[in-house]
Amino acid sequence: MTCEGPDCGEALQNLYLFIDHEIDDASCDEIQTHLDDCSTCLSAYDLEQVVRKLVSRSCSEVAPQPLREKVLESIRTVQVQIGQAEVTRIETQVTYTEVRRTQP
Repeated sequence: MTCEGPDCGEALQNLYLFIDHEIDDASCDEIQTHLDDCSTCLSAYDLEQVVRKLVSRSCSEVAPQPLREKVLESIRTVQVQIGQAEVTRIETQVTYTEVRRTQP
């Protein structure tokens, strides 16, 4: 059975909550019943499960050491740049405040 009514919209809207078990049991039961009866929503559910498994499997691999080092170096560079920008901003504020205090 295929449907595209309001039940589909609600089921698809709550699909991620359903998959993550983040909704109450009654809502889970309603969505499960809908998935059992609706091939369109069941396909969306199956696709999401496949994508999650693929991402999970891909995320469990460890990056090669040279790549890890390059990423960490880039992060450190950005942190230094942010730190320098923050120091410059503070220095500018202090200078502005000092100038304002010395002016009549």
